Amino acid sequence: MNQTISPTVEDYLKAIYKLQRRQGRVTTSAIAEKLGLSNATVTAMIKKLARKKLLKHISYHGVILTAKGEQMALKVIRRHRLVELFLNEILGLEWDKVHVEAEKLEHVISDEILDRIDCVLGYPKTDPHGDPIPTKDGRIEGFKETLSLADTEVGDTVVINCVSDTDSDKLRYMAELGLFPGVSVNVRDKTPFGGDIFIRVGSSEHRLPVSVAKDIYVSQVSKER
Repeated sequence: MNQTISPTVEDYLKAIYKLQRRQGRVTTSAIAEKLGLSNATVTAMIKKLARKKLLKHISYHGVILTAKGEQMALKVIRRHRLVELFLNEILGLEWDKVHVEAEKLEHVISDEILDRIDCVLGYPKTDPHGDPIPTKDGRIEGFKETLSLADTEVGDTVVINCVSDTDSDKLRYMAELGLFPGVSVNVRDKTPFGGDIFIRVGSSEHRLPVSVAKDIYVSQVSKER
């Protein structure tokens, strides 16, 4: 484990990397919302990270990680996702509980223990929520560009790639409906003005709140003609 970087800095780098991957443009307010902090606190940290050459601040655009900052972010993300999978597969912890525990352990686990976990798990490619696990040398392999289930159209058949792991209540609800990575979903109907979505999963049909659909990322398989 890199001992020259504090847990707080690791949390910032991880958050910025994820926002950058999903949104491209990473604003101070977006970071503040993701970390539950004030804009002033985030602004101060951004300046600190820029001095350490971990990110660049581009006026009127936001921030972007440098190569050094991205490598550090990927290291902590690797630790987090391997720990999540270990807790889920080996210790039997439910997928809605592993994120909180991994948030604690990712800052203290050693490289040696992490390598052993990786070996025990059989060098996995994804975590319990479908997110790719970075390689030891800091690469993301097999990353797929995805859209949220909320952005699909009526008639689309899609496959779930990954789901957001930050809301335990939503994860439990997804599990009840069988909405796991790798599962095929057919979009049957949508209520007007960005409302709920009617979906079919296997032989079951459900009305899915759009707030949940936004946290499910999918790849399109086919369109109904």
